[in-house]
Amino acid sequence: MNNVLGVINLSINQPLLHELTYSRATATVPFGGRYRLIDFVLSNMVNSGINNVAVLAHNSYRSIIDHLGSGKEWDLDRKHRGLFILPPNNSHAPGFNGDLQNFYGSLEYFDRSSEEFVVVSSSHMICNINYTEAIENHQRTNADITVIYKEMDDDSEDFSNLITLDFAEDGRVVRMKENQQTKKSNKVYMRMIIIKKELLIDLVKKSVHQNYYDLVRHVIIRNLNVLKVYGYEYKGYLAIINSVQNYYKYSKELLNPDVWKSLFYQPGLIYTKIKDEPPTRYASSANVTNSQVANGCIIEGTVENSILFRGVRIGKGAVVRNSILMQKCVIEEDSSLDHVILDKEVYVTRGNKLAGEEMSPTVFTKKSII
Repeated sequence: MNNVLGVINLSINQPLLHELTYSRATATVPFGGRYRLIDFVLSNMVNSGINNVAVLAHNSYRSIIDHLGSGKEWDLDRKHRGLFILPPNNSHAPGFNGDLQNFYGSLEYFDRSSEEFVVVSSSHMICNINYTEAIENHQRTNADITVIYKEMDDDSEDFSNLITLDFAEDGRVVRMKENQQTKKSNKVYMRMIIIKKELLIDLVKKSVHQNYYDLVRHVIIRNLNVLKVYGYEYKGYLAIINSVQNYYKYSKELLNPDVWKSLFYQPGLIYTKIKDEPPTRYASSANVTNSQVANGCIIEGTVENSILFRGVRIGKGAVVRNSILMQKCVIEEDSSLDHVILDKEVYVTRGNKLAGEEMSPTVFTKKSII
């Protein structure tokens, strides 16, 4: 789709991932053993034929640059179009007022782009979607803005940090509600929109000149009665990574083979930065059940219902249950972990016992020594 520009908007209000984002952007939080959150939306765009993608960076964007590089793994290292990482803009107003500030600072990039339509997406709504049908629906309905949504059927989902939609009979969006305490609508806005590029530029300019800086509140919600805003329903698997609890919940769901296949293979593959590692080595004392183990690990102890990233070492007699261990963590002999999230390169000393709860896993920051 040479007439569609992809924009990954990282300057929205960031999800509350606390310890997991102390040293990195939300978009580069590790997920699923070897991936980062941004891999999903970027792969979705590439799989949909979008070959011009801009990343509107915000804070801690060095981790974005390090992970994405030239975009080679996503076939975006091109002479024409390709991947563009646009740094945050702080020149128009002091401090950071909202994501439109970064859109406004990148207007020259949008002006130079030749595409007619723009797909704007955040990075913390994890799914496998092909945008082609959504774009065709956008053109068919002659919408000004199409918002992509998911009808959630899980009663355990926390709707307090989400935006829900109400529709008229013709499919037009009539209300968007933020942070609702009681679930009146289960149609969740996935922080993805489709819009004509010229209309987006016009709305950004008008909003910023009136000191409005929020894409959702001031471009979409404020104009619901003026613009034709329609919805497009996504029916695949969706993981909403907007809290540590949800990060843990949806990570554990990856242990279900059906969830894994639908998220990583259907309708397209999810790509990530390649790191060569040797196969995992299992000692004769190792006992691993219902777990995902990435390359480069050395396992001498017990691992159950857990996710291990690259290069994790589990000592003899150590027991890891219901936990997520990121890259190069070391668990010494006779230690015990249950309902724990360890960031990269955490070192757990011999005989230590760490435990959290299903609804409140214990998190340890990067390079901690425990």
